[in-house]
Amino acid sequence: MTTSEQTTRSEGVDRREFSVEGMTCASCAIRVQKTLNKQPGVTEAQVNFATGNARVAYQPDEASVDEWQAAVDRLGYQLEPVTAEQPASVSKETEQATRGWVWRIALAWPLGLAIFALTMFFGEHDWARWAAFAAAVPVQFVAGWPFLTVAAERARALSANMDTLIALGTLTAFFYSTVELFTGGDLYFDTAAMIIAFLLLGRYFEARSTSRASHAINTLLEMGAKHARIVVDGAEHDVPVEQVAMGDVVRVRPGEKIPVDGEVVNGRAAVDESMLTGESVPVDKTTGSRVAGATINTDGLLTVRATAVGADTALAQIVRLVKEAQSGQAPVQRLADRVSEVFVPIVIGIAVVTFAAWSLLAGDPTAGTVAAVAVLIIACPCALGLATPTAIMVGTGRAAHLGILVKGAEVLEGSKKITTVVFDKTGTLTRGQMQLAETATADGSEPDMLRMAAAVESGSEHPVAAAITTAAHERGLDLPAVAEFTNVAGHGVRAEVEGTVVHVGRQELLDQQQLHLPEQLAARAADMEAQGYTAVYAGWDGHVHGVLGVADTLKDEATAVVRHLHGMGLEVAMITGDNQQTAEAVAAQAGIDRVLAEVLPTDKVTEVRRLQDEGRVVAMVGDGVNDAPALVQANLGIAIGTGTDVAIESSDITLMSGQLDGVTHAIQLSRKTLRTIYQNLGWAFGYNTAAIPLAALGLLNPIIAAAAMAFSSVSVVTNSLRLRRFARAH
Repeated sequence: MTTSEQTTRSEGVDRREFSVEGMTCASCAIRVQKTLNKQPGVTEAQVNFATGNARVAYQPDEASVDEWQAAVDRLGYQLEPVTAEQPASVSKETEQATRGWVWRIALAWPLGLAIFALTMFFGEHDWARWAAFAAAVPVQFVAGWPFLTVAAERARALSANMDTLIALGTLTAFFYSTVELFTGGDLYFDTAAMIIAFLLLGRYFEARSTSRASHAINTLLEMGAKHARIVVDGAEHDVPVEQVAMGDVVRVRPGEKIPVDGEVVNGRAAVDESMLTGESVPVDKTTGSRVAGATINTDGLLTVRATAVGADTALAQIVRLVKEAQSGQAPVQRLADRVSEVFVPIVIGIAVVTFAAWSLLAGDPTAGTVAAVAVLIIACPCALGLATPTAIMVGTGRAAHLGILVKGAEVLEGSKKITTVVFDKTGTLTRGQMQLAETATADGSEPDMLRMAAAVESGSEHPVAAAITTAAHERGLDLPAVAEFTNVAGHGVRAEVEGTVVHVGRQELLDQQQLHLPEQLAARAADMEAQGYTAVYAGWDGHVHGVLGVADTLKDEATAVVRHLHGMGLEVAMITGDNQQTAEAVAAQAGIDRVLAEVLPTDKVTEVRRLQDEGRVVAMVGDGVNDAPALVQANLGIAIGTGTDVAIESSDITLMSGQLDGVTHAIQLSRKTLRTIYQNLGWAFGYNTAAIPLAALGLLNPIIAAAAMAFSSVSVVTNSLRLRRFARAH
């Protein structure tokens, strides 16, 4: 296995991506998928008709890629590994087809129209009948050659697909007409020729539209820088970005793309991160700031030390996540797959019955032939195979450009069922930048109380601790050294300060240590909590000496997001470790329906499970690290990212910008994508259901059937492309 092959590993299972050449309809994809799933060592295979790709999960010790390729080859398809350098999710065949159909269209349409005119207006003349035959031969066997060759390959493999239907239909019309040419009967060369002409046009538009649907990944890949300016011993060297290694120092000038993920070691600049986060406002970067590759330095000179290169960069991870989502299969596709699997044999059977019924019951084999051809052509299940994957490709690609990463296709269906959205409070609903708003002491020695509390909190990274220590520094207090620092999970901290054991944290911590709380401090703490502050107690030597009110303000968009979620018919809850009174004060500001307060970090998952036991379908919104268990437990996990932290495996959706309104956009876009899938499937199923009986009854001309079949495929792709217009302001 080469290093360039697209391979990922997790829990002893390897995953590989392949391109599948030769697929022309959904039944092809299903046949390849079933064959791969039967191979030794394969734990799961998914084949996507729209992208032309297969994703295979397998046990490396038991699997053989050569055996897989041989098995797929016996079906008449080709399986080729996708390399890391391959730029698109659409197969090479699709790209070539967009160009390859053009000359065939240029051949088929003029000849087809000429044949149609000869047959319609000069059909009684021998010269016109022979001219129609002469023109039909290149249309049938040159322009229509792709349909015939694929049908022949399927026949050799004892299988059938939509090209089988096309080949049977057009060859039946052609050879029937050839016989009638000698016997003086009616000719249907125009039928065969115009069917091929319409189908070629449909294939061209289908290939072109599918390429547009995959535009998201191509655009993402093109965003990366091609060169980097490495600094070695003070000198700059321009090298391809692939040659940058971890730890290298690169210099980025104004207007240039940052080539790799890294940390700023010198300089200051505003960086445009819109390609990662969807946010158009540049972000200020200075020494110590993290930057991501492919973002743009707008106005300053930056020197950056590389911390991630190649496949480990944020851009590479985004591309990987988007490709995985686009290659996956939504559960709603299973019904379409089951139908497509048996569709072609059933249609052939209906065509045979149609011909027999017209011949035996109506005594008109000619009409039976025309009706059977119409059945074969109108029933081609192209639209059915494109309905789901094209919508997923466009929807997830558009989401990526808006800074929303959707982990898999099944997430789209999960968004529809959500009834309750649970927000973590600190850092999610709020800014996560706590400030000391108020203090109260029992004996009036506020500086001493703050000094002792801040000394203990200096050993903690919690936002509340940071607020207290920052306030002490701002007031010019010198913090003494601490010893025996201990973090009491979910309750607070304790440490030895100047020979005294000091406890700082929630009231439960002080109660456990049996520290006496004076009534006046209890009253002040209640007032603080009523204002929405978090009350932090500081005590030692058997007594609580002070209360500190720490405030964390809501994000600007929090109230609007809650209001929009209510407009979508969703209940909104907040989960926090704050006490009930403080939590309810914050919830009231945002308009939140339900408060889950005094919840320890380890108990968040229990609270989510309890909501689910009540019959609610829960979306959990958190930071993707502290809230990981709850995100996994929730029916839909939404992680607030940081612009560079995209490897959040516990979430279903990651919001790269960290903006809270991304929650509503993610749910809206997911639901709109799912709605588009339903529209596509409804059209595809309805089209075939209504059209086949009309064709069998002789009420549908085969030429019209070909035009309708081509239109049906293009229509579902075009409907999916409407998702590209979804905007953040939606």
